[in-house]
Amino acid sequence: MLRKRRQTNMAAVSTKRESNREASDELSPKNKKTKTDHENSQGENGKESEENVLSGFQTTTVLSDSTREKTIFVHGKLDDQNAVVILEKTPITEDALAEIFTASTLKLDMRNDIYSTYRLQAPPHLNELKATVVFPATEKHVKKYQRQESFLVEETADDYQSITLPFIQKQSFSVQWVYNILEKKAESERIVFEDPDPKLGFVLLPDFKWDQKQLDNLYLIAITHQRNLKSLRDLTSEHLPLLQNIFQKGKDAILQHYSLPASKLRVYLHYQPSYYHLHVHFTKLGYEAPGCGVERAHLLIDVIQNLQSDPHYYKTRTLSFPLRADDGLLSQFKEAGKL
Repeated sequence: MLRKRRQTNMAAVSTKRESNREASDELSPKNKKTKTDHENSQGENGKESEENVLSGFQTTTVLSDSTREKTIFVHGKLDDQNAVVILEKTPITEDALAEIFTASTLKLDMRNDIYSTYRLQAPPHLNELKATVVFPATEKHVKKYQRQESFLVEETADDYQSITLPFIQKQSFSVQWVYNILEKKAESERIVFEDPDPKLGFVLLPDFKWDQKQLDNLYLIAITHQRNLKSLRDLTSEHLPLLQNIFQKGKDAILQHYSLPASKLRVYLHYQPSYYHLHVHFTKLGYEAPGCGVERAHLLIDVIQNLQSDPHYYKTRTLSFPLRADDGLLSQFKEAGKL
């Protein structure tokens, strides 16, 4: 299906940041956000590398695929180490239509009265795939991308302290890639906006799910400079200035860079988050981004108002969220007799 291109911006490749849970974050997830390998198809200066890092990839199994999303998640080996490769069809943009119609080759499949179908081979530069490489991939990465059944968990404040928090601390989920961004060791050229204040500041940059070629699927992430905030559960009224700063300056930056007003934005946090460093999602209203459903997404404006009404709202209330069948946290809730 054609997806109309309303505005052209900076180009980028890859899909989602690395997450520790929820394949739904991937593709989206990651996403999560999936974290791209530092040796992927772009070099330090964003220039295309001549080396094909996938030339030695050996497929082990297809973890999952989606004909609707035009994506496939593949597990295999690179240099005798586990790797996950995510391939996604790039969208068709309006300004490419003329060349698609005039420069492509057609092979007839079927004709019936006024209807006919063809196999269309577009010019190579209009027939690209986005590729994300997670390498070396852990067992958690492999499981994360496998198609799994999900369950809705109701987590009380006591459950968080006795089940969820110990699980997080024991797992020691790595967010080094987040620190690399904050310290300008990686992806500095992708930063759209930054407020450097150590308490109120954040960096705003495109999520890897967004190809930055059209606004229909705009997706940016605001990552806080504060490093002691893991999720909604850590927020109190003390953090209202931080949240309000992200909300206002994030919207202003998107308006300035992409001419998209706040009335067309969905601004929210995930719980559970895909990685445990506080971050806020900015997506275009109407784009069904992974994880934007009511069971996981919390609108930032609601979070702010809840904390204004009750300074400890997220430390005391019951929060619901989905977990995959193979998630270790789900096992902990089952062992505690909560499911």
